[in-house]
Amino acid sequence: MSATRQHLVSLRSWSGDDIHQVVEGGIRLKAEPRAFATSLAGQSLGMLFQKTSTRTRCSSEVGMFQLGGQAVFLDWRSTNFGLADLADEARVLSRYFDFILVRFRRHADVVTVAEAAGVPVMNGCCDRYHPLQALCDLQTIQERLGRLEGVHLVYLGVHNNVTNSLITAGLRTGMHITVAAPEINAAAANAELLAEARASGRYQETRDVRAAVAQADVVYTDTWLDMQFFDDPEYAEEKTRRIELLQPYQLNQTLLSGSRAIIMHCLPAHRGYEIEGALVDDPRSVIFDQAENRLHSQKATLLKLAGLLP
Repeated sequence: MSATRQHLVSLRSWSGDDIHQVVEGGIRLKAEPRAFATSLAGQSLGMLFQKTSTRTRCSSEVGMFQLGGQAVFLDWRSTNFGLADLADEARVLSRYFDFILVRFRRHADVVTVAEAAGVPVMNGCCDRYHPLQALCDLQTIQERLGRLEGVHLVYLGVHNNVTNSLITAGLRTGMHITVAAPEINAAAANAELLAEARASGRYQETRDVRAAVAQADVVYTDTWLDMQFFDDPEYAEEKTRRIELLQPYQLNQTLLSGSRAIIMHCLPAHRGYEIEGALVDDPRSVIFDQAENRLHSQKATLLKLAGLLP
């Protein structure tokens, strides 16, 4: 990847200061949106998606509009990306756009685009990382708790792309991370990341869900099966297996009895599976604040990559 251009392929290439800058920038953009209304005037964002999307697409399109620029959505199936060399097509997009946002199935393809592109590239979700989600999550925690340093986040469920990005962002900003996950998605397995986390002294893995939650400032969960497979008949057997395995890790009222921890989920949520439906609307829930903050955090990320974030 270019040594002179900053991308957001993974937060592992970002420092704690980089992450703090986007978190604080998102809070400022949320409070004073008009102050940044022309920050990206005349600039454009190309959005190339293989996967379905609600929050990533909307936050990016609306965010560019609110910053004075424009976004162009490209569905992988209606382009030549599936027919041509991916690096060549990335170089072409760099001639049209000032930023590229990709939402791909494979992390390796995100890396290919970033290495070939002549403009900043953002990873809008892949099978290994979801950095934009982690940035908005930390903004939400900062807003609600007033700090990141020393905050204890407990993640329950399947160790996936979101888990990896939360570990990275959390440890770089002084948080403590506990993961209670009996299974890891194969594509999310990252020995180097886990070795770094374990060496930090602020990361642990456990199967004792109750003990972990009792010490949590934040409890976080995500879908047990990737959203594109959840209602797919071909994955019915795997869905049943995971539900049986993960039921003890469900975020529910009994588990959170007596806890003041804030409740987080990156959405879409499958109510009654990884999270009891009532908890989505519980007073401790910041789930919809998270969703809103995708907009403000995305805007801050764009300005960061443009070198325009104060």
